[in-house]
Amino acid sequence: MVYNMKINVIFYSLYGHIYQMAEAAAAGAREVEGAEVELFQVQETFTEEILEKMGATEAKRSFAHIPVATVDKLAEADGIIFGVPTRFGMIPSQMQAFIDRTGGLWSKGGLVNKVGSIFTSAATQHGGQESTILGFSTVLFHHGMVIVGIPYTYPGISVQDEVSGGGPYGASAVVGNGVGRPPTKNELDIVRFQGKHVAEITRKLVGE
Repeated sequence: MVYNMKINVIFYSLYGHIYQMAEAAAAGAREVEGAEVELFQVQETFTEEILEKMGATEAKRSFAHIPVATVDKLAEADGIIFGVPTRFGMIPSQMQAFIDRTGGLWSKGGLVNKVGSIFTSAATQHGGQESTILGFSTVLFHHGMVIVGIPYTYPGISVQDEVSGGGPYGASAVVGNGVGRPPTKNELDIVRFQGKHVAEITRKLVGE
């Protein structure tokens, strides 16, 4: 028996790296039968002037068609995959502002037993990927969510012959400063697996 379920991928992206990863996560989740998957981006707080000075305007246009997330998009989902770049080892203020609006959901247990997972990117190989995912995980714990990472049985997180993000806490990418470099094939494969893995576990929980 196949159970229908809703997976929402909610992300913040400045230069498009996290958006590319979000699309890969969504593609992976769609591989699981019965999964309805949607992408949402959190509200940008930088002005157009600031975005232009940061060299992010063109990249932002590439995913301007993705709708802005509202808190109800959390409540409607059975599984939620969050994507954020790291900012000094923490999540960016745009995602924090979104999370800060979830107090009402917390007070009534609106996210309890929903599946949650996180992926990230950083400029350098040791630029805060793990601390960002682990720090963001505390939000999911407070909401009573079931947190899903990546098992070591997936070989992509153990490659040693190339520079690549990805670990047991979640997918990541090493993208350089600014526009930098796009996520590598291995990094995109990892986050695609993460999306599929989240959907598979969500289906098991929804089907109970």
